[in-house]
Parts: sequence; C-alpha cells; structure tokens
Amino acid sequence: MDSASRDEQKKRGLKRFVKSFGYSIDGLKYAYKYEQSMFIHITMLCFVIIFGLILHISAMEWIICIILCGLVIATELINTSIEAVVDLTCPKIHPLAKIAKDTASAAVFVFAITAAIAGLIIFLPKIINLISSYL
Repeated sequence: MDSASRDEQKKRGLKRFVKSFGYSIDGLKYAYKYEQSMFIHITMLCFVIIFGLILHISAMEWIICIILCGLVIATELINTSIEAVVDLTCPKIHPLAKIAKDTASAAVFVFAITAAIAGLIIFLPKIINLISSYL
C-alpha cells in the first residue's frame, strides 16, 4: 500500500469515526464466535455481574471488577490479533511463531488468574457470610 492510499484511508471525519465502532463490534463478534476463551471470559463476566448484584458489592469493588474484566477481554482480543498476524505471516510452524503465540496466550492467562484471585478476595467473604447467615 502506498502512502497516498494510506493517507486517504486515514482521513478523519464523523463517517469514519462511526464506521470504526462497527469494525470494533466485528472484532468482538469474531472473537466470541471463534475463540473458546472469549466465550469463557464473557461467561465469567456475566457471573461477576450477577453475583455483584446479588451480593451488593461496593462501588470500589465494582470498579475493580470492571477494570479486571475489561483487561482480560482486551488482552484476549490482542492475543487473537497476534495469533492471526502470526498465522498470516508464517503459515508453516516455526519456533518463533510458537513463541509469539504462546507468550500472547500466557499474557491472557496471567490476567485471567489475577482477575480470578481478585474476584475470590472480593466475593468469597461475602459468599461465606451469606452461607453462614443461613446456618
């Protein structure tokens, strides 16, 4: 692609701005449809919302949950894009391609474990209190 056509593509304007939301939604749909991990992350987000409402978590706890869920999902989207670019540029199995894909996946894993631990810290005491109040 030459610089003139790239400059044409990158022109600013309301129409282009609005279309960019569509592209973002397309990316979310793709990841949800084809990435098993994204389905799991979205399912966990639904559980966080449901349990947050049931257990009446505080505003600060909501903020933490929202940030962590957003980071996990965003990292999964970045992982998906890295995997697509690696597959595009290196169709055959190559050790460096494996490293790129594995480390991108590991980043999602680290964020997901971090979010799960934070979720346990937030939700477990509330669940224990709820259970003990019925005993």
